[in-house]
Amino acid sequence: MTDTPQLQERAFAPIDTDRLLAPALSDHPPRILMLYGSLRARSFSRLCAEEAARILTRLGAEVRFFHPSGLPLVDDGVDASHPKVRELRDLCAWSEGMVWSSPERHGAMTGLMKTQIDWIPLSDGAVRPTQGKTLAVMQVSGGSQSFNAVNQMRLLGRWMRMLTIPNQSSVAKAFLEFDEADRMKPSAYYDRVADVMEELVKFTLLTRDRVEYLVDRYSERKESAAELSARVNQSSI
Repeated sequence: MTDTPQLQERAFAPIDTDRLLAPALSDHPPRILMLYGSLRARSFSRLCAEEAARILTRLGAEVRFFHPSGLPLVDDGVDASHPKVRELRDLCAWSEGMVWSSPERHGAMTGLMKTQIDWIPLSDGAVRPTQGKTLAVMQVSGGSQSFNAVNQMRLLGRWMRMLTIPNQSSVAKAFLEFDEADRMKPSAYYDRVADVMEELVKFTLLTRDRVEYLVDRYSERKESAAELSARVNQSSI
């Protein structure tokens, strides 16, 4: 069962177990970027992200927030040189994992959440800014528990070639889950946020030093080999 004439041998490679299982390990804290999806003064998606950030910090991560106020709409006469767009993309490049926290509005993530994701490119020159980064998704709802927003964000994470962790958080009737000081009350919802952040850190530590190898693909090696061959052949004409 080893007859594979369709494969280009110079681009095909056996699994390198040393690179996969025993890479050189980084010793800096996991770098996690927090995105949230509402600009309200009392934004429960932001408050939930802040609680998640406290847990991440307790777990040894370095956490940064992107605050989306002032971020323009995509294709609204601005480009990547806009200060807020540049800030978002620089934070994305810095990060090794992300948390996306959105309200559910009209059965979906908010437009603000989608705008932030839309400004993160699939490719930036030769770099894919999100490829191989870990992702945790969370949502808050004004009514009963729902999973529409997290399901949408999970789909987008896959599209962005991110490693979206299995666990997720959905907080129902979020206005009842925070006290007068805007801190999340002890509850099963809070416990789930802790579970998700713990899992995110574990997955980030497991994958961040393996990303270059994990996302190394036969099809892309084949394309690179073909381009190299074309250049060599062209130069010899």
